[in-house]
Amino acid sequence: MYQEIHQLIKKYDKIIIHRHKNPDMDAVGSQMGLYYLIKENFKDNEVYVVGDTNKYVKEPVDIIEDFIYEGSLVIILDVAVSHLVSDDRFKLAKEIVVIDHHQNECDIETNHIYMDVTYSACAEYLTDIFRNLNYRFNDHIANYLYAGIITDTGRFQWMKDPVKLFNIAGFLVKEGANPTDIYNSLYVESLESRQMKTYFQSKYQYEDGLAILKNDKSVYEIYDMDTFSISRGMVNLASGIDEIKIWLNFTEEKTSDNIIGEFRSRQIPIVEIAKKYGGGGHLNACGATLKSWDEVNLIINDYKKLLEEYKNGN
Repeated sequence: MYQEIHQLIKKYDKIIIHRHKNPDMDAVGSQMGLYYLIKENFKDNEVYVVGDTNKYVKEPVDIIEDFIYEGSLVIILDVAVSHLVSDDRFKLAKEIVVIDHHQNECDIETNHIYMDVTYSACAEYLTDIFRNLNYRFNDHIANYLYAGIITDTGRFQWMKDPVKLFNIAGFLVKEGANPTDIYNSLYVESLESRQMKTYFQSKYQYEDGLAILKNDKSVYEIYDMDTFSISRGMVNLASGIDEIKIWLNFTEEKTSDNIIGEFRSRQIPIVEIAKKYGGGGHLNACGATLKSWDEVNLIINDYKKLLEEYKNGN
């Protein structure tokens, strides 16, 4: 089933790995896990990782010239929507492979598409692909892929197929992943960081099953943080509240007028509304980039209507 991927990796001396913009740990873990998988199994291949950076990117990305793409294979991970790919030079490659697990339809021009929404994380999907291809793993590879899995599943809360997922996670532990070290690196934080979360927690507005957090540019005068750390980092402060079914975080970007929306829910599928506004993701965890606060209010109203429909239907 996956022999085509193996044959393409074997065929090309130059491979460039892309993922989506504003990467989460699943995107980074998948990208770096695949990088080290290829290097472990094909010692002579030139392999590059490209894209923007944030707190999840612990190793330097490669800064490469356009000519590197000539005659190369590009592998795009954890995204299938062209405008969300970090670094659009992927179009310069000779061939492109897309591997993704999200709900969005692929609009990237390629003959090699691997999309399977039954996987909870791209890192889970990659692990399954390459263990079936009998690739050699090591602890470095396993740690990256395991980190991608635990973050995209919310520490094993959101699972499409728990039996399959735990089987794959167990395989990675057997190959050297250390769950304790990974959890500590991802979730242990400073007292200052925890106090900062208390501030954002206090800013959430709660109404009729909905939690809403709005952050304009003034927030950067209070905290010297990147947009991603506020948008993705603070959205789940409203999770785990019995009365709250959907929680939304809107954060104005530091360097533009765009507003990053992060949307989460418990049980209620919410991704179709995100897709309506040019975004996407998972059924219960998704997002979109919005152009104005007026558009923010429109999406809030859509989620209010969705909640009403849910209440009436239940």
